[in-house]
Amino acid sequence: MTFEEMGRPDGKTLMLLPGTCCDYQTNFYNVLDKLSEKYHLICVNYDGFDGSGEIFPDIITVTEKIEKYIQEKHDGRLDGAIGSSLGSTFVGQLIQRENVHIDHGIFGSPDLDQSKPFAAWLQSKLVVPLLTSFTKSEKKQRKTKEKLKSIFLMSDEVADRFMDCFAKFDPESIKNEYYTDLLTYLNEDINVEHAKAHFIYANRMGEKYLNRYKKYFHDPDIREFDMQHEQWLLGEEKYALPVLKAIDEFMEMPV
Repeated sequence: MTFEEMGRPDGKTLMLLPGTCCDYQTNFYNVLDKLSEKYHLICVNYDGFDGSGEIFPDIITVTEKIEKYIQEKHDGRLDGAIGSSLGSTFVGQLIQRENVHIDHGIFGSPDLDQSKPFAAWLQSKLVVPLLTSFTKSEKKQRKTKEKLKSIFLMSDEVADRFMDCFAKFDPESIKNEYYTDLLTYLNEDINVEHAKAHFIYANRMGEKYLNRYKKYFHDPDIREFDMQHEQWLLGEEKYALPVLKAIDEFMEMPV
């Protein structure tokens, strides 16, 4: 597992936690420079997605490693942490467990899916092969790339970068990450003193996700954007700039 710090030494601390089958270099590539101009970034790559050859164990084990790093390197406290998609699970756990303190937990349009063990096992058996099957032939790669470009308006370069993640990381790590995320529960109405939950709500995902945000966190700050899931991270300024502005506003709020 790796932690890389960059950006302004005197800026507020902001941890970046990537989503499913991603390293931070891919997930936050298009906004890393912008965020570095203002914040002291702590960029995380999980076991199995850090080039070490290790296998991703489970969400809680990785959460414990993140907590240890924050305790040892930042006195147990961060100004903010932003999780992209599945990375939001870590943000939620860090707030809920209260072993460290985060003033501003920023959730990047997460699913926040939770399942019982058998349902989680079955879902991972069905979904994970779909996530990786396109890597087996050029025809499937072309078809997947065109689908990504159509749905998310990705450029060729961005589509290739995200597809490479599913080709270069061990399927066992992808399975463990996906499966244990479904088993990692959040409490309802989480309310930690001096910690605020902020949600980037991509309204094209549907209102059921909006309802989950309200279910799990007490009085969350929800900002709605007319976009697909995490579309602001894919290179289009018309999506990225409003979300970056919202992040700046989140980080300046009193807690």
